[in-house]
Amino acid sequence: MYSRGMGNHQNDGTAIGTPPSSTQERLVTSARELLWERGYVGTSPKAILQHAGVGQGSMYHHFAGKSDLALAAIRRTAEDMRTATDEILSAPGTAYDRVAAYLLREREVLRGCPIGRMTQDRDVVQDPALRAPLDAMFDWLRRRIAEVLAEGQRRGELAAGLDPAATAASVAAVVQGGYVLARAAEDPAPFDAAVHGLLALLATHATPPPPVAP
Repeated sequence: MYSRGMGNHQNDGTAIGTPPSSTQERLVTSARELLWERGYVGTSPKAILQHAGVGQGSMYHHFAGKSDLALAAIRRTAEDMRTATDEILSAPGTAYDRVAAYLLREREVLRGCPIGRMTQDRDVVQDPALRAPLDAMFDWLRRRIAEVLAEGQRRGELAAGLDPAATAASVAAVVQGGYVLARAAEDPAPFDAAVHGLLALLATHATPPPPVAP
């Protein structure tokens, strides 16, 4: 964090010698953390500036305002989530194994989903620009899981009667609903129960591997 001494700042509020990109990155990182923790309405520009440790003019030097910074933060969160999720769903293994790995991956359950959290803010949902990366992320997630399940069917790993699109929607809904139940109970147990229940149902559609030749 830079010194707050007089005469050590540019007119945008950043410290002299601090690369603009570094200041911008701190603002985005801080906005991501606070949006996840407090939501959009509960995150003030002042709180973001204090969390980032930058001067008062920094936000308006790099961003048009709170909504512009929030949009950058939401997009970054969605990009990171998409990259991490695709890595899991593209890993080796059966379709069931890959979907199970996604459902069972380590999460900060009681904090909720950083993307799902944004859908609970009226101001975000009613703003087409802020809502767009949320819609895109969930659309991509359902489509990607459906692709994995359809691939499993083609390989003979899953029963032909399974509906990939409907099942993918169920996976996304269970995760998001599990977050809500866990936060309401202040206990991750409801999330875990929902995930394991879905996996048990999905397992009934998995076909046994062919017998190994003697």
